[in-house]
Amino acid sequence: MLAWKNPLLLLSGVGISFLGNWIYLIAINLLILDLTGSPAAVAGLYVLKPIAVLLMNVWSGSVVDRVNERKLMVMVDILRGALVFCIPLLSSLWGIYGLILIIHMIGAFFGPASSVYITKLVPQTKRKRFNSFLGMTNSGAFLIGPGLAGVLIMMVGTELCIIINGITFLICAFLIFLLPDDLDQTGKVREPMSWKGIRKDWQALRTFAEKAPFFITVYLLFQGAMMVGFALDSQEVTYIKQHLQLSDQKYGLIVSITAVGSLAGGSVAAILANKLSTRMYLSGGILLSSVGYVFFYSSYNMLTATVAFIFLGFFMAFANTGYTTYFQNTVPVNLMGRFGSVANMVQGVIQILLTTLLGLFAQWFTLQVVCLILAGAGAILALFLLFKVFIPSERNDFSQQNVSF
Repeated sequence: MLAWKNPLLLLSGVGISFLGNWIYLIAINLLILDLTGSPAAVAGLYVLKPIAVLLMNVWSGSVVDRVNERKLMVMVDILRGALVFCIPLLSSLWGIYGLILIIHMIGAFFGPASSVYITKLVPQTKRKRFNSFLGMTNSGAFLIGPGLAGVLIMMVGTELCIIINGITFLICAFLIFLLPDDLDQTGKVREPMSWKGIRKDWQALRTFAEKAPFFITVYLLFQGAMMVGFALDSQEVTYIKQHLQLSDQKYGLIVSITAVGSLAGGSVAAILANKLSTRMYLSGGILLSSVGYVFFYSSYNMLTATVAFIFLGFFMAFANTGYTTYFQNTVPVNLMGRFGSVANMVQGVIQILLTTLLGLFAQWFTLQVVCLILAGAGAILALFLLFKVFIPSERNDFSQQNVSF
């Protein structure tokens, strides 16, 4: 149990942050929809993060690989918490957009930094189980957060939900502060930041990509299917409220009940961590998750929408665990921050394109038909990934650990 002390502390901090994020997500979606009544305005929220990624991730990964990851995560969470407190003070849509964009720009450092820190903190043999627990933590927040948000919205409105998110960022920062300061045992001196160093970083990433073509293919197929799902998420609240004609409270209830599927999926993924292969988690999880999106946008009432979401959440837990473990075991730790930043930038481009097009087509055509077409495209990408990772000649490549660099 002592060996799990620090991982559990990290899980606690991130879990509290997850809880705040789910409460915030429900609140900010309803705030923008109530403010504008426009599906496109809600979709705009989902474009802000990838825009921030494009602005920051050309160089943020180089920062992550050169600084103390724990201190960087603490600073990022403190800044995000302080800025989130300011959102309820704004009444302009563009003012809210601008502040959220800044928050996302600061947050662009957290993902790559946490990925590097987790890889250093958790031994390779325990990563799949840790990632499963991390998924369970997210699912637990998913289970509690929306329902709690629904209660808070009914009692005091959306502003308090947003303020709670700021508080959870600060709590997460404190718990991360309690973790070991620097886990780099190589004694290697960190290089200072420079434009010449950033150019060298991009060359290093190119060399890595040339040495790991199978990993790059798996990454592109997996993230393609995931980006389709993220784009579809931008129309979730609009579909439930305007197509299914459900209230804000029922929307929160559906999302909360749906978290049961995610929590169950994370629990099963943790139990089976040493019995099922990473490739099964990754490819099977994303395929069935994509099918879940098709089921959801085929739903016609609250019951069918809830069942579809439970199905989707259950298998998304496997997909996330599989991909995260594969990423940690394949990308060299000294390149992980840079690759994670560039990967997020590629995802940002795809997400901006898909979310914008989906928002526009949802305005021009029937929302359900447009979403079903996109969900079907995501399922096809996931099916290609399943074939790719289970081709016999590719198996050894998939099981390869830590591409030499």
